[in-house]
Amino acid sequence: MKWHLLWVCLFTVLLSCKKDKTEVKAEKAEVKAWETLIDGNSLASYANFEAQWNYNYPWGTDHNGSARMVGSTTNHNQLSLSGGVLTIKATRLASSPGNSTANGFTNVAIWYNSGACYAKQQVLINDQFPSYTISGDFAVPTNKGTWPAFWITGVNSWPPESDIMEFKGNNTNWQNTYDGGWENKLTTVSTAGSYHNYKCWYNKISATDVDCHYYIDNVWVAKHTMSNSVNKPMWLIINMQMEGDSGSPGPSGDTFYTGKNVYMGRERAF
Repeated sequence: MKWHLLWVCLFTVLLSCKKDKTEVKAEKAEVKAWETLIDGNSLASYANFEAQWNYNYPWGTDHNGSARMVGSTTNHNQLSLSGGVLTIKATRLASSPGNSTANGFTNVAIWYNSGACYAKQQVLINDQFPSYTISGDFAVPTNKGTWPAFWITGVNSWPPESDIMEFKGNNTNWQNTYDGGWENKLTTVSTAGSYHNYKCWYNKISATDVDCHYYIDNVWVAKHTMSNSVNKPMWLIINMQMEGDSGSPGPSGDTFYTGKNVYMGRERAF
């Protein structure tokens, strides 16, 4: 009887140990970490900014509108920092220096100097980094011919593209996803000239596709699916183009676009 009780006790202990080990393994398989890649400190000084951001577009100074991006470590006329706030200024030129040099837009005359920057840290959604959150607080112009944006786009190919914030000459914010076809969410922001938070949470849902959850002031407004975007690096860009899709003529004087608390974070699965 004593031996029987002893074996029962030993068997119970062994089962308990095996169960504990299984639970630990399961917990370890689910352990994930959140990493902050960019936060508001990147706008605290030019030294901080230049450590995490580059001036202009990844491909140069010109794109799809009538503004040429101007900025460098020694020229802050169009893109400047003060008190943790990034200010982009678009200035109307007395005469055009020529046309855009960007592919597909060489018929567009340049009439403004403006500013752009892009993060050195690329967005790469994959098995290791299945989820990203990108956000920022922005106060934007909404007059005709102004085209401020906060967006990500493919490093090696286009698509993919995701526009977290884009205004085109009025108070409607466009949140767009392009994967060969466009999905658009248009939201009226009646006080767009004051700061609002624009955010997207990107979440890998398959071996090829990513869901894009768009927010304004932490209110969920849309979900788009960005297909064929897994394992495709993307740039994060802040810029103000002029005219183009935002209409013309644009403003005759200076136009300002400001941002702060820009954030990029990601989930690490392993």
